[in-house]
Amino acid sequence: MAITTPYFVPSEAMRSALCSAAFRGVRTCLVLPAKNDSWVVTAASRSYYYDLLEAGVRIFEYPHGLLHSKSLTIDGEIAIIGSADLDRRSFDLNYENNILLKSRSLTSALRERQMSYVSASSELTGSDIAEWSMGRRLWNNSIAMLGPVI
Repeated sequence: MAITTPYFVPSEAMRSALCSAAFRGVRTCLVLPAKNDSWVVTAASRSYYYDLLEAGVRIFEYPHGLLHSKSLTIDGEIAIIGSADLDRRSFDLNYENNILLKSRSLTSALRERQMSYVSASSELTGSDIAEWSMGRRLWNNSIAMLGPVI
């Protein structure tokens, strides 16, 4: 499963589902922009990295501008694309939509594009997160408390 999204501020249920999938052995890859147009979203997103990495989710940060792709590919035959980000605002306030596709050829093409983002990105590890200063981690976690209103 590969996910690309510019704004990642998941609900507890969404975060839990991603971690559960990775714990079950589902290869789970998350591609986010290294720099976002919202410093609040960047901080909140990064507050979730440690738990996701511990569960086995691979996290990549795309360095070439704001990666605005919103896509999900699953098992080589299911894809989701649309306007909704993985944040509460997209689902609860903005009424954004995605489309579910069941097509090996379309999913393959989308997966190829996602892998081009991965190959251009830097993978983050638990060691990278451990090197963040206490101040940076505190900042990220403090901003994440605003998640329901971000």
